[in-house]
Amino acid sequence: MKNAWLLPEYVEDVLPPYALALETLRRRLLDLFASHGYELVQPPLIEYLDSLLTGAAQDLDLKTFKVLDSLSGRLLGVRADITPQAARIDAHLLNRQGVTRLCYAGTVLHTRPSAMLNSREPFQVGAELFGHAGIEADRESLQLLTAALKAAGLDSARVSLGHVGLFRALAQAAGVAGDLEAELFAALQHKDAPQIAALTANLESKLAAAFRRLPELYGGVDMLAAARRDLPALPGVAAALDDLAALLSTADGIALSVDLADLRGYGYHNGVVFAAYVGGQAGAIGQGGRYDGAGAIFGRSRPATGFSLDLRQVIDSLPEPVLRPGILAPYGQDPGLQSAVAKLRAVGERVVIELPGQAAHRAEAGCDRQLALQGGTWQVIPL
Repeated sequence: MKNAWLLPEYVEDVLPPYALALETLRRRLLDLFASHGYELVQPPLIEYLDSLLTGAAQDLDLKTFKVLDSLSGRLLGVRADITPQAARIDAHLLNRQGVTRLCYAGTVLHTRPSAMLNSREPFQVGAELFGHAGIEADRESLQLLTAALKAAGLDSARVSLGHVGLFRALAQAAGVAGDLEAELFAALQHKDAPQIAALTANLESKLAAAFRRLPELYGGVDMLAAARRDLPALPGVAAALDDLAALLSTADGIALSVDLADLRGYGYHNGVVFAAYVGGQAGAIGQGGRYDGAGAIFGRSRPATGFSLDLRQVIDSLPEPVLRPGILAPYGQDPGLQSAVAKLRAVGERVVIELPGQAAHRAEAGCDRQLALQGGTWQVIPL
């Protein structure tokens, strides 16, 4: 078959040394989550479609690959996000009454890339907290996200905070719903001022002015003061601004800001939302927020908050990884040689055995030292 080695567009292999860098980071982040009490789950790659897309996860429909199950005759979906699966596990399988903390790591698949240079096969690692509706849970999730960014070496990352509840409060007061609400949400996401003006042309003047003001409201504490002054004094607006003010001082070492038009998860999120950005990447490398009620379809409507990172994008944001130099050892059955190799590997060294006839290709092994017999003992010397 011609070009049988070609992969689909926006799908690619992860090669050395990037694969090792990705795996090392995965382990580091899962260890970080575990140290905060998050338990690891491993949901399946494929599920019945109604399980993946029902309720709060409907907005994933366009991202999800669908296939017909030859055993059951039902439609299956290849997961595009692990968060709904974590909600199913919390609601239906664990069935705990108090707070549940879950974490995960695995590949997801998208029908289209989220940005021009992004993969359709993100490697998602994340943490979700179920069972607590207070701002304290949102703060924990945000603190864990910033800790994850620092653990990944992305101290220069920035996190943007938004609040879907503020948008919902304005929309409810203006009587905006259905398709108009969805279109206005999307226009705000893109900071499309002409479209926002067109969509709000028939609204009451104060509420139309509020929607048009949202894309201009970004920054820190001073911006929140301006928002309180310029936006209608609705209870939902005030509560959202209080939440954002409480979170602004959360992160240690990661830049935080508020952007009232940085919205995401229409039909999914219902409170604080946040997104992590780093220079050189198209779009967010991580995102999260509050999504209460995602488990309702599985029998239990629980408050929930969490986040996920795309490790492929994270690795692309870091300096180019290099192969860790190794030690080249000769092939042989000598007990002393085998003991020396075992001791080196036990202390973390990368030891590569040079098989017979491969001396001409030893440069490909990536070694800068060799194990040689000198004075009756096996010693590591420069190659």
